[in-house]
Amino acid sequence: MTIDTDSLSAILPHPIPQQQPAQLALFTIRRMAIGGLTDAHAANALLGRFGKSYRRPLVLLRALMAELARGAKRPIVVAPCCCARMTQAETMLLSAITAANADAGYAHEQLSILSGTGDCIGALTSAQAVSQAFADLGQPLNPLD
Repeated sequence: MTIDTDSLSAILPHPIPQQQPAQLALFTIRRMAIGGLTDAHAANALLGRFGKSYRRPLVLLRALMAELARGAKRPIVVAPCCCARMTQAETMLLSAITAANADAGYAHEQLSILSGTGDCIGALTSAQAVSQAFADLGQPLNPLD
């Protein structure tokens, strides 16, 4: 079975971000979505980037993923870790995280659409905490290209 280019671009419409902090966040999100919140590869990736300070972004990303899993009313499609493109859901999630502190209204709107519910304050506050943790550790999550 082969997938034509049009089908692939419909499933994975966006390229991965160019900034390394956003790539790390995407990798960690994908690993937790596929391997669970306690995925060792996700923890190791954060340890490699942040050293001894890896626990804060790890715990906050876990909280964000748990909040999305708890509150989402529809599936959130995530691509495999090796994929060089992002799904629409991944793009919306990263956009929400990167904008969470500067534009909470936009981030809330993105998370509401992503999760299929208007009640996503927990996910919003988790996204704000993740964004702040990355910034505090010298790896700010800038808006996507």
